[in-house]
Amino acid sequence: MMPKIRWLLIACLAALAQGSFGASPRVGDAELMAAPEHRRATKLIAHYLANYHYKKVSFDDAMSAEVLKRYVESLDPNRSYFLLEDMNRFAIYRDQLDEAVKEAKLEAAFEIFKVFRGRLEEQVTYAREFLAQPLDFTVDEELVVDRSRAPWARDRGELDDLWRKRVKNDVLNLLITGQDQKQAVNTISDRYQGLARHTYQLSADDVYEIFINSYTASVEPHTSYFSTRNSEDFKIRMSLSLEGVGAVLRNENEYTIVQQVVAGGPAAKSGRLKPEDRIVAVAQGSAGSWVDIIGWRLEKVVDLIRGPRGTVVRLQLIPKGVATSAPTKVIVLTREKIKLEDQAAKQAVIEVPREKPVMRIGVITLPAFYIDFAARARGEKNYRSTTRDVRALIVKLNQAKVDGIVMDLRGNGGGSLVEATELTGLFIPEGPIVQVRDASGAIDVNEDPDPAVMYKGPLAVLVDRQSASASEIFAAAIQDYRRGIVVGEPTFGKGTVQNLIDLDQIDSTEGEDLGQLKATVAQFFRINGSSTQHRGVVPDIVFPAVLHRTNLGERTFDNALPWDRIGAAKYAPLSAPMHTLQEARWRHKSRVSQAPIFSLLIHEAQRHRQEEVRNRVSLLERKRREQQEAEERWQRELEKRYREVFKVTPTAYRKASDSSAANADEPIDIGQVTLYETAFVLHDMIELARSGAARAASAGGARRPGLAKW
Repeated sequence: MMPKIRWLLIACLAALAQGSFGASPRVGDAELMAAPEHRRATKLIAHYLANYHYKKVSFDDAMSAEVLKRYVESLDPNRSYFLLEDMNRFAIYRDQLDEAVKEAKLEAAFEIFKVFRGRLEEQVTYAREFLAQPLDFTVDEELVVDRSRAPWARDRGELDDLWRKRVKNDVLNLLITGQDQKQAVNTISDRYQGLARHTYQLSADDVYEIFINSYTASVEPHTSYFSTRNSEDFKIRMSLSLEGVGAVLRNENEYTIVQQVVAGGPAAKSGRLKPEDRIVAVAQGSAGSWVDIIGWRLEKVVDLIRGPRGTVVRLQLIPKGVATSAPTKVIVLTREKIKLEDQAAKQAVIEVPREKPVMRIGVITLPAFYIDFAARARGEKNYRSTTRDVRALIVKLNQAKVDGIVMDLRGNGGGSLVEATELTGLFIPEGPIVQVRDASGAIDVNEDPDPAVMYKGPLAVLVDRQSASASEIFAAAIQDYRRGIVVGEPTFGKGTVQNLIDLDQIDSTEGEDLGQLKATVAQFFRINGSSTQHRGVVPDIVFPAVLHRTNLGERTFDNALPWDRIGAAKYAPLSAPMHTLQEARWRHKSRVSQAPIFSLLIHEAQRHRQEEVRNRVSLLERKRREQQEAEERWQRELEKRYREVFKVTPTAYRKASDSSAANADEPIDIGQVTLYETAFVLHDMIELARSGAARAASAGGARRPGLAKW
């Protein structure tokens, strides 16, 4: 699965107090100090990472400087609070934190945090005083949005000027979206007040967790610490039976970002909530008032969105890839209980009307590699698992006499390694599936546990940039065995294994909860010896990078393990007709170049990438309104063009839209386009293989081994 992104580090910094959560007491400086359990946990964590972590890192002066840098960034990621003089003051710790952590001396972490919250209170006071004055939006000036690499402010005057622009931008964002100035000023003033109030409510446990995760993140991005409280929250977020809308969230620069939409949940069923959308406000029921959540701690946002089954929640969001000043959208969702069966594999049949008789392509959609451990532990005979479910779906597709099967792993972030291994075994007779190297260097080869083959026919695996971990193991094995073709986008590149270590179980002290450590202990390697880490799996046929995002994938994480290689395992390649691949690529490119829907997708992706790199916004109201109007015109025109294209889509893509797609109130399922293109690619491979086999037979030549299966 995806790593624990900085939800804890950034989320703990700010929140807006709400009566529904209750008020926490203000924590004084005297209460911010390391407790005995923090010191014991630190020693255990340092010992484990030094001796058992997969990545061998020396905790020396260089690592000490990295920990300090990350801790400061976790507190002040946009360089909006600390001054240059603070950085000079903290420099004394640059070469000391390595020994401090080894000896569990945590005073530096708490001293830095006290300086941070003092600076935050100063800037919030200034911001609220500035809000009490008339705001002038006729001055043509700009705000630098991302200051993560900007110089630290030299003095309070320079920092106040940055905040003056920030305040104007925050108010202007609300004015552009329809609030009057008085209402906007009150909203922003309350937001800042909550920011300071909740920062002063952070406890010693919170500060410790932020600091120790700065240490673990300096080792490797999938390694992190959970306090007892956040361990429980983590389990809830990972559970498939929580009641909510079905979305995994993260914090980024005070915004709540949709990281993943869970298959089978209300959000996925609605088709309206997408990864990278930014949720800015939440309302309960059909008439509840909006609650501004910018700057909230993530756990508070989750509590607000989560709720009893059958209740309604409204989300106000800024769509992915557009400016924060763009118009917001409102979606209405009814909470449901997300169960294991909602994540289960499903099957469908696509008819490719390019010849007679029509070729039928089966599709198995697999959102995750799952297994119902609880049911298996209870001894239930028919417990749910990926392999069991897919085996049953293959039987149905064989009965439907499909000509080929597409395994759709888009958005599949992984799951059970055992299931990935067993699922691959349904398509090959025997042999290794994946190699695993542990921290000691020992290599274990996971083999196909069952010599039986459930499906011998033409096979394609569809992946995207969110296909990770177990998905990459399956796709890589199918590719290495030449059992089928892989199409889509290069995958995420998550090729490591993590264990969850309960620190209480390795500490003899009773009566104290030390939390849990998630640490990387091994790395996956393909049977050809290449790692899936960092590079991911590159498809045999790469679709236009219409879903490309620069901030997605293992390659974007600091300190991620690099790509590596070991010796290949012993395996025998099978008989997918890879000699036809070049012709299939040519047909794909020709088809895509003539399909207006792909031109629109590429155009939209290019526009989103332009927004990603834009780092300045105008504070001149006239210009901002002009920009907003231009953005709205572009969005309306894009939506109009999409619907026009779907209505007149050529026969090749006609089934990618249904009757509801023409309804302006219904979202268009763009993902169906790439699914159907995968079916056409598989059709081409089958057709080319069959025609080649027929020519060889008529000429009296030898038939390629296994070619008749295609």
